[in-house]
Amino acid sequence: MAPQELTKARNRRTQNPKILISADDLDHLEALAEGAMTRNADLADRLLEELGRAKVLPAAKMPANVVGIGNTVTYRDESSGQERAVTLVYPEDADIAQGKISVMTPIGVALLGLTEGVSFHWDTRAEQRRTLTVLSVS
Repeated sequence: MAPQELTKARNRRTQNPKILISADDLDHLEALAEGAMTRNADLADRLLEELGRAKVLPAAKMPANVVGIGNTVTYRDESSGQERAVTLVYPEDADIAQGKISVMTPIGVALLGLTEGVSFHWDTRAEQRRTLTVLSVS
């Protein structure tokens, strides 16, 4: 493998940690992504890509340390050291003042399905690359 291809392969692995999705949420998430295609195609594509590579588990078998709909996740921005706790929700339940973020936001898509201890790259709406680490899920 050429050095440039090796670097790209490493970056993909770094950017795409394993994710787990509850079978109970899968249909709703796919419908949200398909519905968002005309309004925000990039975000919809990103969510569909994540769902396509996710391991889907029955709800009863979902580990407690996985970020899913309704879970509160605490994460750290590695560049600033700032920690933040948010609850991942469907768009109709989002309320940023209460720390409820929609799964249909860039950070919501990025957090979905991750486990405690995982670090991942996230591109902000201002196109800044950040590394975030999931500290806890409840």
